[in-house]
Amino acid sequence: MATYKTPGVYVEEISTLPPSIAEVETAIPAFFGFTEKGAQNTPLRISCMMEYQLHFGGPEPEKGITVNLVGDLILPSIDPAKRSKNVLFYAMHMYFANGGGPCYIVSVGLYPDSGKASLDLYTAALQVVAKEDEPTLLVFPDAVYLLQPAQYYSLMNNALIQCEELGDRFAIMDVVNINNDLTASKTAFRDAISSNLEQAKYGAAYFPYLSTTMSYAYDEDCITVIGLEAQDAPVAAPVAQEGGAPEGGQRPRRQAAAPAGGTKFSGLTSALKNQIRQRLRDLAVEISPCGAVAGIYANTDKVRGVWKAPANVSLNYVKAPLMKITDDDQKDLNVDVTAGKSINAIRAFTGKGTKVWGARTLAGNDNEWRYVSVRRFFNMVEESVKKSSSWVVFEPNDANTWVKVRAMIENYLTLKWKEGALAGSKKEEAYYVHVGLGMTMSANDIEEGRMIIEIGLAVVRPAEFIILRFSHKVQTS
Repeated sequence: MATYKTPGVYVEEISTLPPSIAEVETAIPAFFGFTEKGAQNTPLRISCMMEYQLHFGGPEPEKGITVNLVGDLILPSIDPAKRSKNVLFYAMHMYFANGGGPCYIVSVGLYPDSGKASLDLYTAALQVVAKEDEPTLLVFPDAVYLLQPAQYYSLMNNALIQCEELGDRFAIMDVVNINNDLTASKTAFRDAISSNLEQAKYGAAYFPYLSTTMSYAYDEDCITVIGLEAQDAPVAAPVAQEGGAPEGGQRPRRQAAAPAGGTKFSGLTSALKNQIRQRLRDLAVEISPCGAVAGIYANTDKVRGVWKAPANVSLNYVKAPLMKITDDDQKDLNVDVTAGKSINAIRAFTGKGTKVWGARTLAGNDNEWRYVSVRRFFNMVEESVKKSSSWVVFEPNDANTWVKVRAMIENYLTLKWKEGALAGSKKEEAYYVHVGLGMTMSANDIEEGRMIIEIGLAVVRPAEFIILRFSHKVQTS
C-alpha cells in the first residue's frame, strides 16, 4: 500500500481477476530428412510449401525411368532399385495438402549424402529439436526408406524417449513395408518398438503406404525408351493422344524394337517427347503416410480441437492405399492382445475416398492412454498450465496464492468443457482442481517450498465401436 503524506484524492486499481492461461499450439510438427539444399541440423520454422522450396529446394529427380512403347501404348515405369528414397519434399506436399500449417524442417543432410544415412545422423538432429520448445509432433518421412529396419525402429524408440522426457510432443510413425506382406510388416514392427508403456503412449503408427496424385520429378537425360531403333532412326514413333493423332497430324510408322539398352530420350522427336511427358505425369508418387497424417492432425486440431480423434477423415492427394486392408486384417492391427502396439489402418471406402481408420496410440491396451486424442489433449493442458503458472514461483505458499492458482486453472478448464473437450453435464463432473494444506500438501511440503496442485480431467473419448442393437417387437394389437 502506498504511503500518503499530502492531503488529496488518490486512485488505486484493485486486481480482481485471476491470471489467465495462454494455450500452447498443439500441431507444430518437426520434419526430419535429406534436402536439396539448406543448413544441416538447424531447425527452421516455415508455414507453406513456397518457403520450403526457398530454403530447402525441390525433389530429387528420378534417374531410373524406363518407357516401353508397345503398339500404341506408352508404358513408363521406375526401377525400384533406382527410385529416389529422398521423399521429404513429397511428404511436405502431402502435409500442406491435408491441412498442415506452421512446422519445423530439420535437414539431416543433402541428397548426395543420403546413401550414408545412419541412425546417428537422425539421432543428432533429434537431439537438436529437443532444445526447441514449440514442436509438438515428430515426423520422419524418409528414414523408413533410408535406414535398415532395425535402425529405423531404434530411431522411433529414441523419438518416444524424447516425447516422454519432455512431455510436450508426440511421434507419428510409419511401419516398414516388408515385401507387401502385412503379417511380416506388423510383426517386425511390434517386435522392435518399445514395450515401455510410459513411452508407447506418446506415439502412433499408420499403415499402409499411399499412391498419390503427385507426379515424380525426373531427369530426362536418364530416361530410357524401349521400342524404337537407335536415336538416328529416320522416323520416330509417337503414340496418339487420346481422341486423335499425335502432334504433326499423321501417325508415324512404328519402328522395329530397339537394341539392348533402348533409346535415350534426347533422340526422340518433339512430338513423342511431349506424349511421353504426358504419360509420365500419370506415374504416381508412392509414399509412406506420416506426412499426410501429420496434416490431418493439424487440420483436425484447427477445425475441431485436439480432443477430436484425427480419424474418419479423408486424405487429400491420395488415389488409394497401396495395400487393401479388410475388416479381418484390421482386427489384428487395431488390437494387439500381446503388447498393445496398435497400428492405425488407412483404408479406401467406396464413394468416400481413402480415410484414416484408426485412432489408437501404441499403448492400445491401456484404458487411460489408448487414444491419440486423449494423450495429445493432456499434452496441451499440461504444457499450457505449466507455462502459465511460472508467475507462482517464489510467491507466498499460502491460501491467497492457492485461490488465485485454482481460479486460473478452473477458468481455463471451464472453457475447455464448454468447447466439448471434457465430459459431464456439469463442470464439477468434467474436472477438479485441488490445492491446499491437508488436501494436496503437508506442512513439510510447505516448509520445503513445494506447492502441489492436483488436476483431474474427464476427457471425451472417441466412439470407436458403434453398436446398433435391433430386436423384434411383438405385435400387441
